[in-house]
This record gives sequence, structure tokens and C-alpha cells, in this order.
Amino acid sequence: MAAPKKAAVGPLVGAVVQGTNSTRFLVFKAKTAELLSHHQVELTQEFPKEGWVEQDPKEILQSVYECIERTCEKLDKENIDISNIKAIGVSNQRETTVVWDRLTGQPLYNAVAWLDLRTQSTVEVLSKKIPGNNNFVKSKTGLPLSTYFSAVKLRWLLDNERKVQKAVEEGRALFGTIDSWLIWSMTGGVNGGVHGTDVTNASRTMLFNIHSLEWDKELCDFFEIPMNILPNVWSCSEIYGPMQGGALKGVPISGCLGDQSAALVGQMCFQEGQAKNTYGTGCFLLCNTGHKCVFSGHGLLTTVAYKLGKDKPVYYALEGSVAIAGAVIRWLKDNLGIIKTSEEIEKLAKEVGTSYGCYFVPAFSGLYAPYWDPSARGIICGLTQFTNKCHIAFAALEAVCFQTREILDAMNRDCGIPLRHLQVDGNMTNNKILMQLQADILHIPVIRSSMPETTALGAAMAAGAAKGVGVWSLKQEDLSGITMEWIEPQSQAAESEIHYRTWKRAVMKTMGWVSTQSPENKELAIFSSLPLGFFIVSSMIILIGARYISGLP
Repeated sequence: MAAPKKAAVGPLVGAVVQGTNSTRFLVFKAKTAELLSHHQVELTQEFPKEGWVEQDPKEILQSVYECIERTCEKLDKENIDISNIKAIGVSNQRETTVVWDRLTGQPLYNAVAWLDLRTQSTVEVLSKKIPGNNNFVKSKTGLPLSTYFSAVKLRWLLDNERKVQKAVEEGRALFGTIDSWLIWSMTGGVNGGVHGTDVTNASRTMLFNIHSLEWDKELCDFFEIPMNILPNVWSCSEIYGPMQGGALKGVPISGCLGDQSAALVGQMCFQEGQAKNTYGTGCFLLCNTGHKCVFSGHGLLTTVAYKLGKDKPVYYALEGSVAIAGAVIRWLKDNLGIIKTSEEIEKLAKEVGTSYGCYFVPAFSGLYAPYWDPSARGIICGLTQFTNKCHIAFAALEAVCFQTREILDAMNRDCGIPLRHLQVDGNMTNNKILMQLQADILHIPVIRSSMPETTALGAAMAAGAAKGVGVWSLKQEDLSGITMEWIEPQSQAAESEIHYRTWKRAVMKTMGWVSTQSPENKELAIFSSLPLGFFIVSSMIILIGARYISGLP
């Protein structure tokens, strides 16, 4: 019996989405942006010490291969020929830092995740070296000196891990964010793998000059990072190299963007002033500022939005970064156990429809934009005997929306023209209560795409449109199959303003919570700050007590 004839579907493009909590591989029709198939693998995170967050680079790489193979099997079962897949795009969690051995292909340490806080003392030491009247780090990179970015994570590895130090000394070490690790491995690894990254990921390392679009020697000297371990920097849309194994061997990797830039492209925010917010582990609001760098006076980042081709112009964005969004739901599930699945939070919140005066500030990794306070820690306040898990669930959803409001306010002040609506994406946007709360708290419509996988879509668009591939049009009219749902504000603005002001009071209580001093130093500091009278009185008490015990008059 003859094998069934494969369905004619036209050119397809695959997209790797490597996130903090999971890896996905998705396949789209290039002509219509229709999602045909996908597979997802959950990932583990390691927390060796308080504030430390690590992942296994080999587990991440294996999850990518598994997702690709399983998706190809699903397509085959649907009678779709995988030879139609003409290109692969990569999007990734940004800032997460990997150092590996180019001779063995083995990681020299776990990936230090973007959320990791171990480098706070490193940041404090480095900040003292920056002249007060010339913050060349921010002027060159658009970024504040923070634990968030890759340079300080790499500096910590060089200072603390002998295996990394030795590999650098012997010329064996390669550094990269997750995209670099994946692309190098998938294009051959030790057998000629491409050591590259794109401008969006490079712009998050604090070693990259966002004006010249090159690694910056002054920055590398400041952080004492050897430039020979850095990857080559490419545009977001060009052929990096072919896959060297698996079901898609020979298919070019021709797109690469950090996940938030990929979502901006997937939302088709190609015009200056367009903005999107992605609700994932964290929350990231990006506004396209066109060909000019806009530096924030209100705690936002200036970053590279995209560069869709080697000879195409670069676009920049203002970005507001929130560390904890979807992660707060995972915390309620894994740490408190008040829900069994992430989807249950909507049901709990719906039962009460209010937080009943309970406010949750999930500053688990300090506060990012607009405060940039690594010493902040999370609080739940306004509790009464009436408060139950449903109110806490509602407060957690409100926290995501309040944090987004803070970012939007800062962006409106920096741009001068308030946003009239906000485009949204990410898995959390399936939560109807969250989306309505967001519209109410912002006082503007929220626009949800019918394609929630906009990060994957953006990576696929960049890959499919690359020179030498050319199967995807970036014209907005050619993607008219993607519809948008408008969610209008329903509550009274005055009422939501009261809640927002109370939230801001709660935020103030989280700040300056943690001291970077060691316990010994803190005890010494307390001891040395006591007045002389304390020691005189203490000495008299001790002397009298000793005489009493010994029976002396």
C-alpha cells in the first residue's frame, strides 16, 4: 500500500522560544502566520543559596532538541512534510549568562539566571569606580549598573570559579547569553559551531555600545572582561548557520532576538510610539522609539529593539522591566500550595472579586524599573482575620497590573505623549480577570492578540524574512489573519486611583529591607554604634553580679 501523500502547506518556519520556566518549539505557515504545531518542555531552576538562581545549560540545550523532534513527529502524524520548514528563529531569556569550554563543549558552570542577586556586592564595588559626573556605563549601554545584566554575572564567575578562570587563561572559554550557547551548539559546537549573538541580546550585557553597535573596549576594561571570549554580533535577521543534527539537519538558523524584542516584532510594533507588554515570568513593556535612543529620566532602560537585516537600520526602545509577574503565581503554587495549577488563580480571584484591602508586592528579586532597588523584598500587607487565599490570589493579580501601571506612567513621562492603548501578549493574557484589571488600573484599553505566542511569531518572522530565505513578508497587511480583542476599562477611575496610591505605599515599605553587610559586620556595626554610657552601665552590672555570686560584700 502506497504511503499517503503529504499535504501541501507551503513554506514553514520554526521558532525556538527558550524561556526561564520552559522551552518551546513552534512551526508557523510563512504566508498566513498560522500556528501548525508545537511542543513544550518544562525546566528546573536551582536555588543553591538565598538570592541565587541557576539553570543547567545542558538541560536547556536538550530541551530544545526534544521540542524540535517532538514537534516534527506531530507534523509527520498530521501528514505535513517537515522539509517545508525553511528556516529557524531563536528567541531566548535575556541576560542569563553561560560560560563554556570551546574544546569540550561543556559548560564551566551553571547558567546564572537573569533573576540572580549574588552580584549585589560586585555592583556596589563597581559603582564606586564610576565618576559621579560621567556615568559612561549608562551613556554607552542605556542600562543602570544592576545585578540584572550579564557583565556583573560574568565578573562574578571570573572572580569566584577557578574552572572559569583557568579556561580563560588557557584561551578555551566562550561566553554568551542563552542564544549564543544554543546557536553555537546547534551549528556544530566543537566542530565549527558559530559563536554569535544578535544586537538585542548583546545590548543586555552591559558590554555593548548601543550607538556604534559593537563591543566596547572601555566597558570591557571597566568590567575586566577579556574581549576574546565574546561572541560575534549579528543582526536579528540573517543566516547564522545550518542545523548540524536531528530532524531539521541543514535548515538554516536565520533569526535571533531576545524574547522581549521578538514579542515587539511579533506584535508588529514597527512604528515609533507603538508599545507592547509581555506577561511571562517577569513583565516587560517596550515602546518603539524609532532610530533614536531615548534616555529615560524615570527609571526605564534604553535598549536595542531590533535590526531586521545586516543592511537594515537599527530601531531602539524604551523598556520597563518587572522581575516578578507570572513567577508570583508559580510561587503561590510551589511555595504556599494554595493552588495546584497556574490556571486555578483565576477561579480563586473570581470567587471574591476583590483583594479586600490586601496588597501584595512580590519583590522577590528586589525591585526593577522604575526603582532599581535590589535590597527590596516582597510583602503581603493589609491582612485581617477576614483575609483568605482568594483575596491573596486577587492581590497577586493586582500586583502584576500595578507594576505595569508604574512602568506605563514612567514611559508616558519620558515620551511626552501618553499611550492611548496597550498591546499585550504572553500566557498570562489568557486570564480574563487579569486583563480586565489591567485595563481598569491603566484607564486605557488593553488589546490582546488572537495569537498569544507573539514571541515565537517574532522569531519566526525574523528568520523567514532573512536574506537567502525570503519566505516571510514583514508587511502588516500580509498578516491580516491575526485578529485583536479590545478590553475596555469598566471601573471608575477614582476608585482604581485610590487602590493604586495604596499600592505605592506598600511598595515604599519593601525598600531597603536587606543589608549587604555580613551578619558579623552588622553585629560589629551595632556594637560600635552604642554610646559610651552603655558600656559603663553594663560593666557596673556585670561587676555587681559577679560580687553577689561570689559572696563578696
